[in-house]
Amino acid sequence: MNHAQIKRLGIISALHEEQQGLVQAMDGAATLTHGMRQYTVGQLWGIDAVCVLSRIGKVAASMTAALLVEKFKVTHILFTGVAGSGNAAVAVGDIVIAESLVQHDMDASPLFPRYEVPLTGIAHFASDVMLSGQLAWAANTFLEADFLKVIGVEERHAFRLGQPTVHRGLVASGDQFVSSGAHVARLGASHPGLLAVEMEGAAVAQVCFELGVPFAVIRTISDNANEDAATDFLRFVQSVAARYAFHIVRRFCQDAPGRLS
Repeated sequence: MNHAQIKRLGIISALHEEQQGLVQAMDGAATLTHGMRQYTVGQLWGIDAVCVLSRIGKVAASMTAALLVEKFKVTHILFTGVAGSGNAAVAVGDIVIAESLVQHDMDASPLFPRYEVPLTGIAHFASDVMLSGQLAWAANTFLEADFLKVIGVEERHAFRLGQPTVHRGLVASGDQFVSSGAHVARLGASHPGLLAVEMEGAAVAQVCFELGVPFAVIRTISDNANEDAATDFLRFVQSVAARYAFHIVRRFCQDAPGRLS
């Protein structure tokens, strides 16, 4: 990917708390309302960017991604937010960067294979290799250099955060809040290598595939997608995940090799 071709970066999150601080960090920010969403246009650490909250779910996310491209002319999309763990090796506080995404609730069988998006021939939508690689660099650098400074002792203790790690692989999306260990186990059996479960990423991936727009998805693991998934969820998003997102996006825009400019 030629970095000079990145003219405008679209940044999507589902919840206000997941994007906390990014809009405030924008230079020359201007907010436009369209389709019941607020799109904030400005400069983020030297990058022309548009930040928007999609709201929750696949339809909301896909509409937001399409508008970013068609109305706001973004050339690349980054989705940042939280997710539930889909794998025992992925702990709360870890970071998952999607290499591919699947809609785990897509089932048009027997007309089409289960999980395949009809008329595309695709079940797993691959993220952009270069964009995801830069995101992984930013995430790893954040954990090595910033984590202990940014996340206080109280929060690390409350959420039992040790030394978080970055994982890269499969993310599954569906219009369901996964909150039982049995459900996670079924998803893992159906999707080998599954790392995380959430509600938007695969929809954004399909839109970007169909429009030819490079994209990347990064998720902070907020819970184990089990019976305790809702416990202190918003506290985690506000005091941990939002800080992850802010500092990782800053590094992504500001310091990554082959800086986006």
